[in-house]
Amino acid sequence: MHSDPIADLLTRIRNGIQAKLATVEVPHSKIKLEICRILQGEGYIRGFEVTTESKFPTIQIQLRYDNKRKPVITRIQRVSRPGLRIYKSNDELRPIRSGLATRILSTSQGVMTDREARRKHVGGEVLCEVW
Repeated sequence: MHSDPIADLLTRIRNGIQAKLATVEVPHSKIKLEICRILQGEGYIRGFEVTTESKFPTIQIQLRYDNKRKPVITRIQRVSRPGLRIYKSNDELRPIRSGLATRILSTSQGVMTDREARRKHVGGEVLCEVW
């Protein structure tokens, strides 16, 4: 049992990139599936699929590298944690790293990027930052 499953997802992705793996597997949950959907939409991972071969379903994530085998994700970090939740309003959501980084937020309208949240004028809990 993990106390922070989102941090576990990010750590498995980070470790997979460091080991130059093609795929990583994480236990399935709805929030992890939404984070993977956003990472794929933003071009940070190649794809993902839910496998139900074992007793518990897992998400298999295909990591993405460039032509020189450098990972597309240079940094992925957890922002809001179970011990310290970080919430941002619409006014506080400014672009980071000159707009090249992506924040993933959990809002009242679902999990979305910071760009989508600014466009929809909603705030929420900042789950992680990716660049």
